[in-house]
Amino acid sequence: MPTWELHQRDALAHLASMDTGSVDAVITDPPYSSGGMMRGDRTGNTRVKYTGSKTELPSALDFAGDNRDGHGWAYWMTLWLSEALRVTTVGGALVMFTDWRQLPTATDSIQAGGWVWRGVVPWIKPDARPQRGRFTQSAEFVVWGTAGPRGLVGDTLPGYYHARVPRNNDPGGRHHITEKPLDVMRSLVRICPDGGTVLDPFAGAGTTGRAALLEGRRFIGCEITEHYAEVSRQRIAEAAEPLDHMST
Repeated sequence: MPTWELHQRDALAHLASMDTGSVDAVITDPPYSSGGMMRGDRTGNTRVKYTGSKTELPSALDFAGDNRDGHGWAYWMTLWLSEALRVTTVGGALVMFTDWRQLPTATDSIQAGGWVWRGVVPWIKPDARPQRGRFTQSAEFVVWGTAGPRGLVGDTLPGYYHARVPRNNDPGGRHHITEKPLDVMRSLVRICPDGGTVLDPFAGAGTTGRAALLEGRRFIGCEITEHYAEVSRQRIAEAAEPLDHMST
């Protein structure tokens, strides 16, 4: 039966406490610190920044770590990516979301952190909002790499994903401003060997953890925001419960 754990603490502090070579894949969606030209744009509430709304829906509560400028974000990314490399087995994978603004810095940071950069996988969102006179921003990106060499083993995975963003009126609802589709995450965690351990240093609402357990992987997560740490625990526990019954 896959096991899991979720820690409410800073990602860098938790990574530093982990054993070397203790996980098989790092699959995560770190804060992008993307967009905005003024200091006030970056220090403002993420609810307004990402939804354009002051809604009080639980899925739109503010989250931490999204206020760095370009240089600060690159430095911080290199710090935690270096620690993430240390805790990953040789040949293990890094799978990380980013957007078009931060794509160049994200791939530079992967390499600065010591990973072997392997490529970019687009996530196409069919319900992206169009703008007159501009190309529609329909894509976010999954950048991935490995901890050193990696053999041609495991599942063959897609070269792109086509899935809409979770909505508040979906079955089960939406739990985070930047929540990723569960079906996409279930595919991504298959880069980790069956029965292996997936690490998400920025667990958010726990979708990576749910996907890992549903796909037969173990999970370690870290989330600094108290509200989302609790949501993550609840959602991962819900995914684990039917698996517990199946194993008895």
